[in-house]
Amino acid sequence: MTAEIQENTTETPLLPVLDSRQYAFFFDVDGTLAEIRAEPDAVTIPAEVRDHLQTLFAASSGALALVSGRPVEQLDQLVSPLVLPAAGVHGAEMRDGNGTLHRVTLPDDVAQEVQQTLEAGMAALPGTLLETKGMAFALHYRQAMLHQQQVLALAESVVAKFPELVLQPGKCVLEIKPRGKDKGAAIYTFMQQTPFSGRIPVFVGDDLTDEKGFEVVNAMQGITVKVGEGSSLAHYRVKTVRDVYRWIEALQRHTLTFNKESEL
Repeated sequence: MTAEIQENTTETPLLPVLDSRQYAFFFDVDGTLAEIRAEPDAVTIPAEVRDHLQTLFAASSGALALVSGRPVEQLDQLVSPLVLPAAGVHGAEMRDGNGTLHRVTLPDDVAQEVQQTLEAGMAALPGTLLETKGMAFALHYRQAMLHQQQVLALAESVVAKFPELVLQPGKCVLEIKPRGKDKGAAIYTFMQQTPFSGRIPVFVGDDLTDEKGFEVVNAMQGITVKVGEGSSLAHYRVKTVRDVYRWIEALQRHTLTFNKESEL
């Protein structure tokens, strides 16, 4: 049964500082670890944030993963030189804690027809952007809000023709992805694997695509954090990406302090 999304997500400027040895950390990227940009290729994660993630990754014995709509290859570029466990394309691509990459694919004829249909449809809508991910497609209209309904109609027509695909709304984007793949399923899969299993999950995200992840983590008695405005299943809320950065820095400082005290 799907939990009801609530408006009264707790607004806490100071999130709990956690013992990284007991928790498994999952982070969305765009809108969470990186500011949203009109062009997906313009997105970056600051070097100091990557450094803090590296510290947290080591302190949690590798129980830190990225969970994103982006392909794993793009996630690697954003956090380089780090190579983290990752769920890309909402879990259609997953690199586990051992570094093994698992990928769902579409039949070649389906992928080709969908891409051709979307390319033709989006070309007729100036200002829109089609992002092709192999087994999934993102239809961006952030710079062409007047075409929102046409983009929706195009996406719905494709999903209606191919039952193996589903439509996932996001912030000024519609994603067409394989059925059964979402961030909740990806986090659940990670939590069955080393080094995540036996830990308390923590998930931070900002978009509608993250709500499935919040639902799964809540069911596991974990910690869920919504970034920004809007109704959410998350138990905590912060206002901006900068708040996420400050929290990660606090976690990193706590880890370094604990390590120094342990050496005494």
